[in-house]
Amino acid sequence: MHVAPRRYRRRPRVIPTGDRTDVDTVQLLTPSGERLDHPDYSPRIAHLGPDALRGLYRDMVLVRRFDNEATSLQRQGELALWAQCLGQEAAQVGSGRALAPHDYAFPSYREHGVAHTRGIDPTDILRLFRGVDHGGGWDPTERGFHLYTLVIAAHTLHATGYAMGLQRDGLVGTGDPERDSAVITYFGDGATSQGDLNESLVFAAVNNAPLVLFCQNNQWAISEPTTRQSRVPLVKRGEGFGIPSVRVDGNDVLATYAVTAEALDRARSGGGPTFIEAFTYRMGAHTTSDDPTRYRSSAEEEYWRQRDPIERLRRLLVADGELPDTFVAELEAEAEARGEQLRTAVRAMQAPAAAQMFDHVYASPHAVVESERAWFTEYEASFLDAGATDGGTHR
Repeated sequence: MHVAPRRYRRRPRVIPTGDRTDVDTVQLLTPSGERLDHPDYSPRIAHLGPDALRGLYRDMVLVRRFDNEATSLQRQGELALWAQCLGQEAAQVGSGRALAPHDYAFPSYREHGVAHTRGIDPTDILRLFRGVDHGGGWDPTERGFHLYTLVIAAHTLHATGYAMGLQRDGLVGTGDPERDSAVITYFGDGATSQGDLNESLVFAAVNNAPLVLFCQNNQWAISEPTTRQSRVPLVKRGEGFGIPSVRVDGNDVLATYAVTAEALDRARSGGGPTFIEAFTYRMGAHTTSDDPTRYRSSAEEEYWRQRDPIERLRRLLVADGELPDTFVAELEAEAEARGEQLRTAVRAMQAPAAAQMFDHVYASPHAVVESERAWFTEYEASFLDAGATDGGTHR
């Protein structure tokens, strides 16, 4: 990809982050759309030409439309709850696109952008938030993307165990790119205060597990800022366990891609785990039940609005003459069509039979579960019997 020399300069050692502590942060694209050179990570994106960059732009635009549509559906009473990823699209799309098809991702509950890169139907995600499915309507093995986890940091232990399993199955460090695999797990800054994550760091470090621990530091664990969770930058958490760690500008899709690609390559080759802190910002509420105006200022939000990840890449593409009007129009039409499709699909979702809760608890038949199913079915039928004998009045 050709980049005009006037817009290409050496990166500064430290970029302003808004954090209380200056930390060396990898950045390849400034908020104004200027490229920065990095000796370690610029080569990682050298193969990304105009088509690839437009692809990343398309990813982020579609993810944001999905996110906004889901928020609207919740406000209309169609979803029980929604956790936005507004402002975190670059961290998720950049890292998700760095994954190989045979890698495996363990998300928490906000990784809608990563789900998009793994080919998950967005309608299936909304089944969980409408309350008609246990956890998601996709096959994790087929997509290399686990079901959402609502319990903070619990999935990081699952990810560590899965990564250790890859080692023991001989799927790491063989030199065969079609065989060597890695695992990535996503969590927020608040999860670093949980014991599960710290146990994961211990096991990943001592077992040299092929695992990338991807922390999206959006600076707010509900209403608690990161400064109330840690006295050191979160990137140093990994270092404390002996895990190589790097902070990346999480609103820079190119830097996020490059840093994650490097970490995954090292994991697949047997080089062990990496802790990535993607320094970003949650532009929306923690969930639709949260009111962020009670604990953060409009000035803070405006500061980060000027660092919007989608606008950042748009400026680069426009300056390079690589964002034609026809592409923009087609993308807008695609986003609108997806929004309409989501609304139609969600409103058509029917509540499942209550006994369905016993399905898929175990991979194979389980005597205790089947006994509980039988009891519940009989219990439920008793209300129907009572209704038939008392004129339909339940007492």
